[in-house]
Amino acid sequence: MGRFGLEVADVFRRYGEAFRQRHGASLSTAQRRVMTAIEVCRTAALGGHVEHCDNCDHQRISYNSCRNRNCPKCQSLARAEWLEKRESELLDVPYFHIVFTLPEPVAAIAYQNKEQVYDILFRTATQTLQTIAADPKHLAAEIGFFSVLHTWGQTLTWHPHLHVVVAGGGLSLDGTRWIFCRPNFFLPVKVLSRLFRRLFLEALQHAFDAGNLQFFSALEPLRTRRAFLRYLAPLRSAKWVVYSKAPFDGPEQVLRYVARYTHRVAISNDRLLDIEHGRVSFSWKDYRDNNQRKTMALAAEEFIRRFLMHVVPKGFQRIRHYGFLANRCRGRKLALSRQLLRMPPPEPSCCLNNDYRQRFEELTGRSLTQCPVCKQGEMLVIEVLPGTRPRRPKYPVPHRPFAVRPAFMDTS
Repeated sequence: MGRFGLEVADVFRRYGEAFRQRHGASLSTAQRRVMTAIEVCRTAALGGHVEHCDNCDHQRISYNSCRNRNCPKCQSLARAEWLEKRESELLDVPYFHIVFTLPEPVAAIAYQNKEQVYDILFRTATQTLQTIAADPKHLAAEIGFFSVLHTWGQTLTWHPHLHVVVAGGGLSLDGTRWIFCRPNFFLPVKVLSRLFRRLFLEALQHAFDAGNLQFFSALEPLRTRRAFLRYLAPLRSAKWVVYSKAPFDGPEQVLRYVARYTHRVAISNDRLLDIEHGRVSFSWKDYRDNNQRKTMALAAEEFIRRFLMHVVPKGFQRIRHYGFLANRCRGRKLALSRQLLRMPPPEPSCCLNNDYRQRFEELTGRSLTQCPVCKQGEMLVIEVLPGTRPRRPKYPVPHRPFAVRPAFMDTS
């Protein structure tokens, strides 16, 4: 556990201005906005309100949240609401977890072309799963799944990959029956890997030919088509990692797992251990060493750099639904799936509450209105505090990504 009170916001407030002065011209607009949002989150800059207990006269000041999706403090309610929706969609079948990982040479290209390569990753992983699942040699079914983009490892290094949670089976192609997958087996990972590799490289080459990719620093020679194709050539025969984990042990485990992979940022506040003398110490889990808990210390500038490189482009959707879970047909095809599986219809969800405090308690079981002192009174708002958010200086429009070295090469 981290030392009480330490937050990513503390790192940004203490060292963020120096980072801006050094890298401001090369930061993207999204990255600059994330820095500012985290710095002012739950501070007087955003305003707030004064609460008073109606039982013991305890008072407290509650400042408003930034609500930025990259803020470690602003995801609890969004995650709880998302999980509530997903709970109503669970079917009485096994669920599988599949991971699509980009090899390091492609990850380097993704680092400088995030939106383009992320979209290719989602699109080709989806096409791979749907193509193999629809093949009569395998499942001959329409499957349903959702995908979550992750770009970080435990030490905040660059590691773009896609987590997919998929129901174990699917609707027959004529929609008349449910087809179950084999016990403890969904689809062959070697077949998935080869098709994913081919589809991804084809899409990446198409993006290059369309002029949608940019290259800087060490990758600058790839601007010529001959050099680009030479760079990709070894990847056409290399092994691409597609990993399928064992099925979950029921719907409850699916939801517990999902909570770990959605609405997360690169590092949570509880992993921070110390922020002193220009360095940030945090805990991390070494999966290659029996999941041992270890400590890493980075220069504050390097910590901020690693954190910011995982900021996704503005408006980019990190969580996407496909197949019979796609937004356009989810209700109709889930109802058909339940009918074919002889499942009872889901219970109607409770009415949405506009009061975020009551909504938070309904979904998480934790009260934001109960007095923390007497545990009996209710905290009532007695005064609204206006915000005093300062204006940040404008920086030149960036021409290239900051931190020109590919982050996956960091070994510290």
